[in-house]
Amino acid sequence: MLTHAELKDYYSIQSSNGLKLVDLFCGCGGLSLGFQRQGFDIVGGVDFDKPSIDTYNKNIGNGILADLSQNNWLENFNKSDVDVLVGGPPCQGFSLTGTRQFDDERNRLYNAMFVGAHHLQPKVVLIENVRGMATLYGGKAKAEVVRLFEELGYQVHVKILDAANYFVPQHRLRLFFVAVKKGIEFKWPEIVTSEGNFVSCGQAISDLPSMQNDHTSAVVDYMGPAESKYQEMMRGVSKKIHNHQATRHKEFVIETIRQVPEGGNHKDLPPGVGESRKFNEAWTRYHSQKPSRTIDTGHRNHFHYKYDRVPTIRENARLQSFPDDFVFEGSKTQQNRQVGNAVPVLLAQSIARNIQGAIVNENN
Repeated sequence: MLTHAELKDYYSIQSSNGLKLVDLFCGCGGLSLGFQRQGFDIVGGVDFDKPSIDTYNKNIGNGILADLSQNNWLENFNKSDVDVLVGGPPCQGFSLTGTRQFDDERNRLYNAMFVGAHHLQPKVVLIENVRGMATLYGGKAKAEVVRLFEELGYQVHVKILDAANYFVPQHRLRLFFVAVKKGIEFKWPEIVTSEGNFVSCGQAISDLPSMQNDHTSAVVDYMGPAESKYQEMMRGVSKKIHNHQATRHKEFVIETIRQVPEGGNHKDLPPGVGESRKFNEAWTRYHSQKPSRTIDTGHRNHFHYKYDRVPTIRENARLQSFPDDFVFEGSKTQQNRQVGNAVPVLLAQSIARNIQGAIVNENN
């Protein structure tokens, strides 16, 4: 296990390692940024969502707007361009109906990962998905992904990882497939933090201005020094706080939020209050001493541990381990979707470190 004092060194930005990466379904670039921080050269990121590509190009570069259900995106890359192929395809695009073929209309979206592996022959392929895919179709979906990679000559490693175990201030469990060419020995990153040493919500966002009475500003100044090692790391070289605009709530919403205790949810509300939303995640207030729940693509169910409002884009970005100099483009709704869909940056860097080590060891 590592201490918070070791956080900055463990996740330091590395110089180029010469390995080239392509990111499919890249979104705003959580996976790409994690690998880039580890020294990978980002050849390109591909997605069909323009606001996501705008964000990707602003912060990383080489973003390509393309429909991955079609194969013309391959025209942008050659085999020599790709050592590692990564992506987070939606599991809705995965079907076990009928005979699976690379050009099967029902599977074309998810199949982009296998098409890419087939044509580009990367040393390593990484797929990230929701943990529910592990049991999709009674576990057949997971088994089918493994089988398809094995048919392409890869050995496959599968594991569910919790981002909180890698200095991310959020419990986010995701399923990862890492497929490697035979001869490459891959090991999953060791857990570096656990219960009692997690980065908490307070340690992640306590230094950000409250914005309680400011619903117009999206770029603001830091009000004081960082209050934790994690905050120091997130601030990095940033001179301003971007994407930190508070939502203007109706008074009855504010009054409902006010009645939810720190770490509580709709179950803690008095009878008759908050009746419009009573599902599992509804009216959930973060706890300052614990990691957050999983950040989603909306912004209406989780609330700041102290202030009576939903988190800002920047607060959720901090909980996803995006540094403050990473600026999100598009409307607030589009930005929320980008943050919620992303792979936490520090989790991505942890995996990138071990993929790099596996490839380097194979070449020696």
